[in-house]
Amino acid sequence: VQLQASGGGLVQAGDSLRLSCAVSGRTFSNYAVGWFRQAPGKEREFVSAINLSGGSTAYADSVKGRFTISRDNAKNTVFLLMNVLQSEDTAVYYCGAFGPIHSDYRPSSRWSYGFWGQGTQVTVSS
Repeated sequence: VQLQASGGGLVQAGDSLRLSCAVSGRTFSNYAVGWFRQAPGKEREFVSAINLSGGSTAYADSVKGRFTISRDNAKNTVFLLMNVLQSEDTAVYYCGAFGPIHSDYRPSSRWSYGFWGQGTQVTVSS
């Protein structure tokens, strides 16, 4: 499974960005997908995850109400819409794939994900 994250950039506090994670190489609909982020000097942390169908999602408390994860199985892509960005959101954002599975499980632990994209930088200036 190959993942390609894109959509990062430099924005001001309060702005929005939409990240995309394009997945190829296997049946996309058999993989849960998660977004994680890593700031300089910090460990990679969970941001959001979505199950196979898109009907079940999870968010870190720090982004709940501001970020929305979704997926388009016809386009093999997962999106992360980030609103009201804050300087604390500055990090490299990675998408990971968990599977293949046939359940609604969407893990929040980075150790569960066996496939990763290269990351996209998000910088929020205050």
